[in-house]
Order: sequence, then C-alpha cells, then structure tokens
Amino acid sequence: MKRIATGLATLCVLAFAPVSSSAQSLSPTLQKIRDAGTITIGHRDSSVPFSYLDNNQKPIGFSLELCDLVVAKTKAKLNKPDLKIAYQAVNSSNRIPLVKNGTVDIECGSTANTIARQQEVAYSVIFYAPQFKWLALKASDLKTTDDLKGKAVVVTQGTNTAQFVAKLNAEKNLGMKILQGKDHAESFLLVETGRASAFMEDDILLAGLKANAASPDNLAFLNDAYPSDPYGVMMAKGDGEFKKLVDDALVEAMKSGLYDKLYTKWFESPIPPKNINLKFPQSDKLKELVKTPSDKAIGQ
Repeated sequence: MKRIATGLATLCVLAFAPVSSSAQSLSPTLQKIRDAGTITIGHRDSSVPFSYLDNNQKPIGFSLELCDLVVAKTKAKLNKPDLKIAYQAVNSSNRIPLVKNGTVDIECGSTANTIARQQEVAYSVIFYAPQFKWLALKASDLKTTDDLKGKAVVVTQGTNTAQFVAKLNAEKNLGMKILQGKDHAESFLLVETGRASAFMEDDILLAGLKANAASPDNLAFLNDAYPSDPYGVMMAKGDGEFKKLVDDALVEAMKSGLYDKLYTKWFESPIPPKNINLKFPQSDKLKELVKTPSDKAIGQ
C-alpha cells in the first residue's frame, strides 16, 4: 500500500511540475526553428528604408529591426538564448514560394498584404501603409499619369504594383509599354538611364531609391497618387501560434512607443549608406493603424 501511495504522489508531482519548452507541443514553425537552432529571415537588397544592404552587404532597415523583436520573443518562447539568425535574400518573385516551402521563417521586407496573397501565406499586423506614385526624370517634364500615354514605363515583377499598372493602363486606354525589372534596383535603373519614362512603386520605396541615387535632384515624383496595400511581416499560413508570437512582438512595440522610436530612426533621421534623411513622417492612416493594430488587407 505504501508503495502504491508513493507512486501516486510521484505522479501528482509530475503532473503539476513546470514543463520546459523542449517538452511542450510546439507549432510547426516553432518546432522547425527549435530543431534547426536557427530562425531564417528573408530580406530584400534594395527596399530602403525597410530592408536593404549596407556598404558591408549586411541586411539592415526598419523591417529588420521589427523582426529582431520577433527573434527575441522566439528565443524566450523556446528558452533558447543562443538561437542563431540566418539571412536569406528574397525578391518579389520568389519571396512567397520561399515562405511556403519553409526556406524562410519570416519575410521582413516591404511586402503588401493582399486578399489574394492571404490564400497562400499569413501576415502579421500591419506595420506600414504606403500609396502608389510615379517617379521620373525631372527633365522629362511629366506631371500626371495621362502624360505617360504611349510611353514605356517600368514596374518590378511579382509586385502588386505590376498588377495595378496593368489595370490602370487598360482602364485609361493609355497604351503604355510596361517593362518589368527583376527587383526595385533594376526598375529604378531603367528610369535613371532613360529606358523607361517612369517607375511606379510605393511612395516610400521610391523616396528611398531617389535619396540614394547618384543625382537625386534629377528625379521627380508625378502628381498622381493611388491607394496601395499595407505592409506586414509574411510567414507560413496555418500556424496560429507563431503568428500570435509575431503579432505580439509588433503590437507590444506599438503600445510601448518603441515602434515610434524606430520609425523616427529610419524615416526621419539620417540612414546608411549615405546618411540621408528621408524626412517621411507618419501619415494619419499609419498613426491610426499603430493605435489600433490590424492584419486586414484592403477590402476586408
């Protein structure tokens, strides 16, 4: 009898003992990260100021600093302070496939959250709200979208902008020849060299490219602006536990004021590589999204 009682007591102690993270049932992404001892972050090469390479080819930017908060939360969740970070360059064409196949755990760039993309991947709460603009050589004296009728323009392949320009071209019967760069840097080069009359992309991305150009004063924005899709951290679909961890990291930064400090650092202060200040304050729309975080795409 004494032996049975002792056994029952032992079972009770085990039942209520704290369970380490290694013994807990983890979501697929967290289990993968734990097993690998590494979290893989997808980054862009030229999405200033969100995600780009400095002069030493190190990934830096606003999005990456936000994702550092996700990494810290992941380390705490897994009780792995020595968790390593691996960086994987992505572009507009391969970023979704690399998230879906598990090569990348979180994509920290300038990726728009759209209803269509939500069929394939998941998004964090929104961390930026842009608008579409055209950028052209100032000498071209282009002012509006209508001035681009019959001209060659450029977009970056695999972006929501590419779809928008195709639709705009058809609706306004502009007859534009739409070129596609493999990334933002190539699209920008086509305008700088005169092979395309204008480049449409999110306003802040164009502002970053313009600021870091060899001759920024030679470039100018056209007057027209169009609503664009908001940005979120992209991750695998169907992993609610990991998405909550990512969301919690961002929302905590928004509520604590850390988000605002990081925004000031990357949008309203001198940034690498040329120490240029983009002077791009938060819009009213973004302030509202920071106040009341949401992961909804336009139209939801």
